[in-house]
Amino acid sequence: MNLCTEQPAVTRRQLLLLLLLLLLLLTSSPLCSRVSASAGARARSNGGGSSRRVVRHLPGFDGPLPFELETGYVEVDHIAGVRLFYYFIRSERRPAADDDPLLLWLTGGPGCSAFSGLVYEVGPLTFDLHHGRHGGLPRLLYKPESWTKRASVIFLDSPVGTGFSYAADADTDGAGFRTGDTIAVRHILVFLRKWLQEVHPDLLSNPLYIAGDSYSGMIVPAVALGIATSSPEPHQPSLNLKGYLLGNPVTDPNFDTPSKIPFTHGMGLISDELYEAYKKSCSVRDNTQQQSVQCTNTLDAIDECVKDIYQNHILEPYCTLASPHNPRIDKPFTSGGRQMLQLQEDQDLHLSEISSECRTARYTMSRIWANNDTVREALGIHQGTVPSWQRCNFDIPYTRDIKSSIRYHLDLTARGYRSLIYSGDHDMAIPFIGTQAWIKSLNFSVVDKWRPWFVDGQVGGYTRSYSNNLTFATVKGGGHTAPEYMPKQCLTMLARWVSRDPL
Repeated sequence: MNLCTEQPAVTRRQLLLLLLLLLLLLTSSPLCSRVSASAGARARSNGGGSSRRVVRHLPGFDGPLPFELETGYVEVDHIAGVRLFYYFIRSERRPAADDDPLLLWLTGGPGCSAFSGLVYEVGPLTFDLHHGRHGGLPRLLYKPESWTKRASVIFLDSPVGTGFSYAADADTDGAGFRTGDTIAVRHILVFLRKWLQEVHPDLLSNPLYIAGDSYSGMIVPAVALGIATSSPEPHQPSLNLKGYLLGNPVTDPNFDTPSKIPFTHGMGLISDELYEAYKKSCSVRDNTQQQSVQCTNTLDAIDECVKDIYQNHILEPYCTLASPHNPRIDKPFTSGGRQMLQLQEDQDLHLSEISSECRTARYTMSRIWANNDTVREALGIHQGTVPSWQRCNFDIPYTRDIKSSIRYHLDLTARGYRSLIYSGDHDMAIPFIGTQAWIKSLNFSVVDKWRPWFVDGQVGGYTRSYSNNLTFATVKGGGHTAPEYMPKQCLTMLARWVSRDPL
């Protein structure tokens, strides 16, 4: 046998088999189909690293928008073609004034779209639950209690795979969609620099704050510290970072998780006897089998007491889509649960099947609205990049590699940056008790003792100020996303804080 003459025939067969295998993978994998569609869309789109458009009308909204809305993409990873989508709304007060701050808003999850922040929390739009639809779409209304009354706000879909953000050039194993805490932080930093230097250099001198809530408690401090410690490229201006603010933030499991049970006791959801049994059986250092069983039994009993309580706001109804019988939701105590109990929207459920008393109806409206072709055209969405928009995408391959954000708080405050940490006081997912505990662990001295703060002559919450420019505030009656429940109070809180006035 002449090996030199036989070898080419073998190589051709091997190559043919490899090509057939690759073809099968491309046609059978949903992720690869998504990547392929994204790559095709990228070829059809504007090209380049950034694109934007001014939006004056939105489907579902009657008449021209009463504020300045811009949407667009910024490429943050050239190799994978990662493009982060944003909604930008200029300040409705004095948009050209240098003293109106610029806020970057990051919604939690991880994987929840910034559209949640825009429509359900701090933005100037909301869905109308009571007057049907507008042209076949859920009706949008203007919301006056918007943070854009006091600041210009960028609502950013981060990490990649969230909302309308996508990866165009991901390889066949979907590497472009693989992300995590540190990758998300890196992408956000690239986004901010490009957006301010290339898209909106007119806002470079405005005071910059990084903001968010829930799981953004892990991301916002890391982004802020990344800005604080990075050096701009030669001949490039620095970002005018002044501080950051967080609502009901996921911070450290050693503080967040244990705080849930004293919260339930303080709110009258479990008995004194059950709370004492928990402290006795679950706080001991000697982990014998008998004591472990006692602790587990106590946690089971606590779970039984609170299984029908809506974690994000304990006074609101626990609706069908976040019911205790939903297999996607863990028990909050015996199994650890999700650090943030996410609000699900069932892909097969229609608005007619949801009670208008359930907040979930509003979340379902966003899915119907954002998956409409005319809406996507108005927003300038790249075709084929996101086949099905989800308010919260929990299928992102995401690595939680920041285990605690406390060290970032310490570093930032030591550098003189301002911080506002606020908590809706009816949130059982990330209770204010745990937030107060980790703030106390920073060992800052108190400069303004615990006191109420007021809105229109009524108590809006309670506050305390610390050295190193840290302010903590509760929002009375607020849930996990406090501005969603108490918009007027939260706008007042923001306005006073950015103006450096006492709450």
